[in-house]
Amino acid sequence: MHNFAHSRLITPSTMENNNSPTQAAEHDQKIDPRNFDDMLAIVASIKEQVGEETARAELGIICGSGLGPIGDTVQNATILPYSKIPGFPTTHVVGHKGNMVFGQLGGKKVVCLQGRFHPYEHSMDLALCTLPVRVMHQLGVKVMIVSNAAGGINTVLRHGDLMLIKDHIFLPGLAGFSPLVGCNDPRFGARFVSVHDAYDKQLRQLAIDVGRRNNMTLYEGVYVMSGGPQYESPAEVSLFKTVGADALGMSTCHEVTVARQCGIKVLGFSLITNIANLDADQSVEVSHEEVLDIAKQAGERASRFVSDIIQELTI
Repeated sequence: MHNFAHSRLITPSTMENNNSPTQAAEHDQKIDPRNFDDMLAIVASIKEQVGEETARAELGIICGSGLGPIGDTVQNATILPYSKIPGFPTTHVVGHKGNMVFGQLGGKKVVCLQGRFHPYEHSMDLALCTLPVRVMHQLGVKVMIVSNAAGGINTVLRHGDLMLIKDHIFLPGLAGFSPLVGCNDPRFGARFVSVHDAYDKQLRQLAIDVGRRNNMTLYEGVYVMSGGPQYESPAEVSLFKTVGADALGMSTCHEVTVARQCGIKVLGFSLITNIANLDADQSVEVSHEEVLDIAKQAGERASRFVSDIIQELTI
């Protein structure tokens, strides 16, 4: 855990140049996530608040439900609440702190998102929900580590297991809710993006090697994203299993898709917080509280795992 005595929390009283137009902008300022110049204005505001050098990062981390401890390990942290970023979306899910954290981990300059934006929170506006990934790209991020809490479909998975994501099934994207829709400015990147290599093979091998040295049981599998916020029915879980999914959740795929458009390499993993039910005649109650409880128990272990990977990562 990092020493908060060496952290800096950005509040109105700590901001410089408070009279500038950017700092005066309200958090709920209307922005168009499909407008490249609006995105650049957000980047400029972040740099102005935390400082140009502090904002520069090479590694981005997105924490999933209950995995905030990863962000708490950042050294010499500067913490910028989402509420201080003009036009930035907010997160309302318990377990997501809602901070952008800048600092160092394993000798790398990092920016960590403590809390992601789920499509079901924002009327399935996936361009808005992936705005932070585009912002991280503008800050210099070359590699992104993304985590989520997920339900296990593969019978080998147990509560608290970590699953490296090898590939994904992006159901909202297949249904037309792609974060790339409407982002027609060529500055965003290629219009038609290949996600065949969405989860970098070399990064996955590094994670496997680190896990093996730490005597960790580490699985590798396919993650499927549904729209949520309802949990999946047994018939839907059976469908996902039939098409090859090992774990399921409500996030990540839209972020990874945009990361690949930006040329960011991705390492993703799921923390298995519940076991998906395949039997319609067996009532199984799944709650977000259960997800948070399991994530809290395994969060520190996941954080150490990620820190060890970052230590050996070459960017």
